[in-house]
Amino acid sequence: MPAGRVCMRHVREIVRLGSAGVSKHQIARRTGVVPSTVRETLKRFAASGLIWPLGDEVTDAVLEARIYRNAGKKQGHRQYAEPDWALVHRELKRKHVTLSILWDEYIAQHPDGYRYSRYCDLYRAWEGKLSVTMRQAHVGGEKLFVDYAGDRVELFDRLTGEARPAWIFVAVMGASSFTYAEATWSQGLADWIGAHTRAFEAIGGVAHLIVPDNTKTAVIKACLYEPAVNRTYTEMAAHYDTAILPARPRKPRDKAKVEAAVLIMERWILGRLRHQRFCSLEELNAAIRALLVRVNDELPIRRLGVTRRHLLEALDRPVLKPLPVEPYVFAEWRIRRVGIDYHVDVERHYYSVPHRFAKEQVEARVTARTVEIFVKGERVAAHMRGSGNGKHTTVPEHMPASHRRYAGWTIERIRRDAAMIGTSAAALCELILTERSHPEQGFRACLGIVRLVKAFGPERVEAAAARALEIGARTFGSVKSILDNNLDRQAAPKRTEDSLAIQHRNIRGSRYYH
Repeated sequence: MPAGRVCMRHVREIVRLGSAGVSKHQIARRTGVVPSTVRETLKRFAASGLIWPLGDEVTDAVLEARIYRNAGKKQGHRQYAEPDWALVHRELKRKHVTLSILWDEYIAQHPDGYRYSRYCDLYRAWEGKLSVTMRQAHVGGEKLFVDYAGDRVELFDRLTGEARPAWIFVAVMGASSFTYAEATWSQGLADWIGAHTRAFEAIGGVAHLIVPDNTKTAVIKACLYEPAVNRTYTEMAAHYDTAILPARPRKPRDKAKVEAAVLIMERWILGRLRHQRFCSLEELNAAIRALLVRVNDELPIRRLGVTRRHLLEALDRPVLKPLPVEPYVFAEWRIRRVGIDYHVDVERHYYSVPHRFAKEQVEARVTARTVEIFVKGERVAAHMRGSGNGKHTTVPEHMPASHRRYAGWTIERIRRDAAMIGTSAAALCELILTERSHPEQGFRACLGIVRLVKAFGPERVEAAAARALEIGARTFGSVKSILDNNLDRQAAPKRTEDSLAIQHRNIRGSRYYH
């Protein structure tokens, strides 16, 4: 079956790196997309007529329509010139020589030869038959290896003495072996992202690549060619202008550097802390930081005779990317379905979206303070985050016009507006609300009386309300009838003690008829 299209999130990352002058092979390594797909994507983008950076009007839907408007044609099978793989293997041992350079030389001699992706696949297959183990050469500032230690540390509650395990996060630079570690309560996404941001601060910069294990926190679906990286993790990498390159599944040698750092953590640090009793993460992390100073700044590396701190300053620091002005704010993505009332449920609080998106599937980006709603990559709503109390946060502009007319009217507002008309209007509305078994039953009658101000003015409505109180009228129709017949403008006759003897809403009195 044909391969699926590259998601627009990856397309944007490929175009961004390509416009920055990053080589296609490097883009493939950073994004986890095969080089041939990178070349094809950049070719399609160039043919689309779009220019990077893309404007706000270029949504994912627009970008996909422009990129894939012309489908490519599958080439037939034919014979290709076979490279000398032994020569290729020897040339790769030379400094600065890459498969991309060797393929360029090969294709110059054989224009109809293998495409780059097939060329690489065939070489890897040939190389896999060799019974050798490759020693990795780490370039300064290129890779930061991250993982969790297998052993945990027990923390004890001060009051109950109950034990609770903590996990040890470890990060190590590839070239200098500079190590960072800290304890977290879990391996969850929030702790995982937070540990990364603090590791960047401790190192003083950002590596070009982050190499994690295929833990479910970082990688949703492990794959040799196109691993599916967690969206929040990818967003964090974009914020720090770096890329995620997960280790190959079941290939521990890909992250041998961090495996060695974990071993150092367990033997050098956890072994020395085994007799101490910690009651909080702060205490444990303070002890870990003190021992890390010895590991990084005081103990020289065997066979090199220099410390990890010295190598960090000499090899990594000059080529590390600078830290952004603001650290990354942790955000989670949730898939949600908009209700018929055009609200989205996020942790038992309901946030409005434009009513035209009712019943559609959306993505919610949730931070500690905000909730943003996206439809096909386009943000359609943003709210301050509310507590999970089952309440609603509604923006009036998100409502249909028919709903908006009534949304702002509440019993409290009616009481307030009636009081602004006058004491009689306020008293009449209060009677209407209190005489009903439920205040909402008198809501519309009071709303109608308050709105009479637009047609008759506040003075007349106040006079009509006073007359309605005198005759015992408690309905909107009675007040409007008084205004229509100008009864509010007639002088009120003096009332005798007999006329005040009986007060009942069904007894209107003599003034009702004059």
